[in-house]
Amino acid sequence: MGMMADGASPLLQLVPFALILGIFYFIILLPAKRKQQKVQEFLDSLKVNDRVITTGGIWGQITKIEDQLVQLEIADKVRIKVSRASIGGYQGQPPVVEPANT
Repeated sequence: MGMMADGASPLLQLVPFALILGIFYFIILLPAKRKQQKVQEFLDSLKVNDRVITTGGIWGQITKIEDQLVQLEIADKVRIKVSRASIGGYQGQPPVVEPANT
């Protein structure tokens, strides 16, 4: 009988740890995963003529989309290439991608 109690003791010590891991997953990891999926859907849905803002604060209109690059017209006949991942959101709407804090 004493052996059984000793065998259960380490298992009982793991229960709070497992609860903390579960809470960590639901509070931090799951929302982060959902946000990442939302960002990816946004980036995949970009199309030519969308008016967007980059995470660096550059406003422009998409003129060309390549695999990882997006060409933005930022002024009349002034076009730059930026990484698709640096597109933060649509102009006049809350950002989808959080700007990098530097």
